[in-house]
Amino acid sequence: MEFAGQPDRILSAKELGLVSCTRCAQVWPEGTEHCGRCGHRLSQRDAHSLQKVWAFWIVGIMAYIPANLYPMLQTRTLFFVQENTIIGGAVELIEYGSWVVALIILFASVAIPIGKFVAIAYLAISVQYRSTASYRQRHILYEVVDYIGRWSMIDIFVVAIMSSLVQLNTLAAVNPGKASLYFALSVIFTMLSAQAFDSRLIWDAQAQEEGTSRND
Repeated sequence: MEFAGQPDRILSAKELGLVSCTRCAQVWPEGTEHCGRCGHRLSQRDAHSLQKVWAFWIVGIMAYIPANLYPMLQTRTLFFVQENTIIGGAVELIEYGSWVVALIILFASVAIPIGKFVAIAYLAISVQYRSTASYRQRHILYEVVDYIGRWSMIDIFVVAIMSSLVQLNTLAAVNPGKASLYFALSVIFTMLSAQAFDSRLIWDAQAQEEGTSRND
C-alpha cells in the first residue's frame, strides 16, 4: 500500500494497525496480546531492544580482546610446548608458505568478528540518529550479519577436532588454549546482540527521517 503522491512510500504494519508475530510471522490486529498460531506474546516493538543490543555487544567486545591475547592452541610434544594466538598462528602459517590457510584464519577469526561488531553498532546507531543509508540497505546489512553468525564458530570447531584427533599420549598432544573459551563467548554474545536487534526499528527510523525531510 502506498501514500498518494508518494509511490515509493510503503505503509508498515504498525501504520496499518497490525502486529506481526516475531516467532511465526503471522499478522494480527493491533491490541492482540498473544499469537493465535504459536502462542507467542505479541508486541509492536521491543522497547528494550537497543539496551539489550548494546549490553550483549559490549560483553562480546570484552571477550574478544582476551581471545586475541591468550593462546588459542597449545601443541605439546616430547621435547617442547608451543602456544599460538590467533594472529600468531596465522603469521607462522604464512612463514611456512601456507598463505591460503592463514588468510582463511584471519578472515574467519579477525575480519568477520570485527565486521560484525561494526555492523551491529552501525545498525543500532542508525535507528537512533539520522542515516544516509536507506532502510533496504540497512535490512540487507542486518540479514548478512544474522546469516554469517552461524559460521562464526568455525575456529572453535577446528580446535575441538584437532584436540580430539591429535592425542598421542606423551609423544604429542593438541589442546585448546584460554583464548578458545573467550572466543566462543565473544561469538555467542555477538549473536545474541544481533538477535536482540528489533529490525522493525529500521522502518520507524525511515518513517521519522522522511517526516523530518518533508517538514524541512
